[in-house]
Amino acid sequence: MLDSLVPQVHEDGAAVEPDVVGDVRDAAAVRRALESVDSVVHLASRVGVGQSMYEMAEYTSANSVGTAVLLEALAERPVRKLVVASSMSIYGEGAYREGDPGERTREQLERREWDFAGYEPVPTPETKRAALSSIYALTKYDQERACLVAGAAYGIPTVALRLFNVYGPGQALSNPYTGVLAIFASRLLNGRPPRVFEDGEQRRDFVSVRDVARAFRLALEGDGADGRAVNVGSGRSVTVNALAELLGRTVGKEIAPEVTGEFRVGDVRHCFADVSLARETLGFEPQVALEDGMAELADWLAGRAPVDRVDEATAELARRGLTG
Repeated sequence: MLDSLVPQVHEDGAAVEPDVVGDVRDAAAVRRALESVDSVVHLASRVGVGQSMYEMAEYTSANSVGTAVLLEALAERPVRKLVVASSMSIYGEGAYREGDPGERTREQLERREWDFAGYEPVPTPETKRAALSSIYALTKYDQERACLVAGAAYGIPTVALRLFNVYGPGQALSNPYTGVLAIFASRLLNGRPPRVFEDGEQRRDFVSVRDVARAFRLALEGDGADGRAVNVGSGRSVTVNALAELLGRTVGKEIAPEVTGEFRVGDVRHCFADVSLARETLGFEPQVALEDGMAELADWLAGRAPVDRVDEATAELARRGLTG
């Protein structure tokens, strides 16, 4: 998606249809969209770690250049507030109790050494250094930093929300590079097992779109997080194996996941959110438990038949040497 700039949010935190610009690289369209606009929420982005590794020019153009086009327009016509969707992907590996082990090497992955021996994963705070493991992560870091830098220069209060794994009704189901829950749902609804990379014991943080929408509203309405990058997650981690099993039970398709033992270049082992700063600066508290959010997702999925393109996408990554 390249077209979401100004979403509206209900009082209960549910997002509704955004005002649409089109391609954010269209400077004239962006300037028109900013007419009579008080605040901007910048969600426009090409998504997907794997695809970014072979569509590098497109991702850089859409995410980094597109953001620069928006910021040039805002420099001419400043607004009251700018909130940009950043990403947990900029952390690379999450935080560990024993310190920073660095990033996994390809040689380590080829030996099927998934974890860092002697390291225990812990919630990742905003103070963790950036470690950009994919072109997607690099461009999301570009978006975050460019917005914060330009906001400070032009007197526009700006907040970057580092979103963890967002899920919920309305997400794309037929795009094999979107969030893992959507990918798993697409497989299950077509009677096929979810494909799980590595051993499935990697840990992630899944946050409901309702909580995310509420975080954006809080950032727009308050000033406690101005000039900062802030995590938005559930504050809870779950393994990919457990996630696949829970989703299968929730949608009534108890199909055991296919644990492939393969890896993808750019994937990290563990990353889940420390949301302490969001509590402190935004007054944000995650409200939607994973089980409840999954039930809502299952209701929305009922009767849908998404096109399953996972095998096609996986084959493309393998052809380019990005899996093993």
